[in-house]
Amino acid sequence: MLFNSLEFFLFLPLVLVLYWFVVHKKLKLQNFLVLIASYVFYGWWDYRFLSLIVLSTIVDYCIGLFIHKSEDDSVRKRWLTASMIFNLGLLGFFKYYNFFVESWVDLLASLGYSVENTWTLQVILPVGISFYTFQTMSYSIDIYRNKLEPTKDFVAFAAFVSFFPQLVAGPIERASNLLPQILEKRKFSKEQGLKGIELITLGMFKKVVVADSLAPIVNDIFINYAEYSGGTLITGAVFFAFQIYCDFSGYSDIAIGTAKLFGFDLMTNFNFPYFSRSIGEFWRKWHISLSTWFRDYLYIPLGGSKVGKLKGIRNVFAIFLVSGFWHGANWTFIVWGGIHALVFIPSFILGTNRKHLENSNKKNLLLYIKDFGQIVFTFFVVTVAWIFFRANSISHAVNYIGRINSIKFDTSSLVIVYDWILVLILLVLDFWILKKYKIHIIVWLVLVIAIIGSLNREIQAEFIYFQF
Repeated sequence: MLFNSLEFFLFLPLVLVLYWFVVHKKLKLQNFLVLIASYVFYGWWDYRFLSLIVLSTIVDYCIGLFIHKSEDDSVRKRWLTASMIFNLGLLGFFKYYNFFVESWVDLLASLGYSVENTWTLQVILPVGISFYTFQTMSYSIDIYRNKLEPTKDFVAFAAFVSFFPQLVAGPIERASNLLPQILEKRKFSKEQGLKGIELITLGMFKKVVVADSLAPIVNDIFINYAEYSGGTLITGAVFFAFQIYCDFSGYSDIAIGTAKLFGFDLMTNFNFPYFSRSIGEFWRKWHISLSTWFRDYLYIPLGGSKVGKLKGIRNVFAIFLVSGFWHGANWTFIVWGGIHALVFIPSFILGTNRKHLENSNKKNLLLYIKDFGQIVFTFFVVTVAWIFFRANSISHAVNYIGRINSIKFDTSSLVIVYDWILVLILLVLDFWILKKYKIHIIVWLVLVIAIIGSLNREIQAEFIYFQF
């Protein structure tokens, strides 16, 4: 079920009414309703893959209890290994099986061997599998590290794994944050409800109005890049940068806002990343739930930055390359991660990667020239990397960049002008919220009107991160 669909606009009020007015007196009934609603929400896409979520839930629920009960560390480690093998095996088969087979066949072909590829399968990628497998793995890991005690309430744990607002595209929640909220009685809060509605409105504006308006232009430019001049290719790259930001952060805003309507607080997943002054700051503000997951469960276990510069550089490359590979079974995503690693390394070596830990608190309306220059440079690097992320192949990305040899725009259609205006409005809106200025009720009404007008599109576009 899509957030931007008629079904969801009927589904959400129905579940809310049942949640707050019918089963509100009993916590177990509330949690059971959340679980059923989550399965309906996910099953609306393809009910067959519900079995994977149920299986993952059962496996990690049991393993969590076994790890906690075991006093022998070697036994605990074996149970944790079983959890890792199961979840990564599930993810690897559905997401990466064909990639490895095709890469192996291509390698043999490059060595002069003629191999017929008969091993690839018509595997459908289950929506959200990259998210809920990481969520359940973190549960088992935290129990193993004695940072969390397992719950014996299976329904509550199942609701944590499948919580529908963030099930298919995050944020990737930690059990230490979400599970205690599920196990405690919730009370409706007017302030939390209003904040939830604001976030849903903002997220819908980002997705339905901005991202979906940019999508057809981006698709056309990237598909037919050989027919366009450099100026239009620059437009395509910049538009994709804002398309993917509005699409993904829009989903996160809707997810966090929807969770608030049910009395839950999810972690912030985006913190105005395009106002970042360095790549390090960008990754502290972009897809925060994933970057912190890799930091806590990969980077730090490898030694982080406390193992010397050379091994520290190795660890940096590992986290960026794995992050790229997490996004999809294509070499373009690995190159995308590699570009970010290469740009990040100098600040890591110089020890300046921890600068800009807070948003700029300057009181003047415009950022200082130094900050502005750093923001522009960071956005430039991020946008170049996005070209590889969006391209179908490395050669596609390289050719696309190679054709950017002029700044002449070969089109001035009203559609392009309209979308540049949307990007500008988004930047102003983000800057306004970043500075914690209050948004007038009239602005919210304008956003709602824009959303309603955009919902008239014949095609309801899926969120980009559904494919990851």
